[in-house]
Amino acid sequence: MIPVPTGVRVWLTAGHVDMRKGYPGLSLMVQETLKRDPSSGHLFVFRGRRGDLIKVIWHDGQGACLFVKRLERGRFIWPSPADGTVTISPAQLGYLLEGIDWRHPQRTWRPSAVG
Repeated sequence: MIPVPTGVRVWLTAGHVDMRKGYPGLSLMVQETLKRDPSSGHLFVFRGRRGDLIKVIWHDGQGACLFVKRLERGRFIWPSPADGTVTISPAQLGYLLEGIDWRHPQRTWRPSAVG
């Protein structure tokens, strides 16, 4: 898991992007389409066309970081292009990276009795 400092926002870009892009291309997208500063310390998350690959860019103050995750099965839950950009919490990012629906996380098991 990415160690997200306090006060850092996580931005999801709706729709899909060309996953051949690296940090320079994705940071240019952040500047041009999101009108944000990619070196601000916030995390910016992008999804590929098939939905099983995401890239996260982050500038931690010392340098640029590019994280990539591909799901072996399933797809990442993603906002529609009509939503534009969506801000989520670091906890929701954790759900997203695990392939869990970050919009409505639910427990899969609840103990009925203790002991």
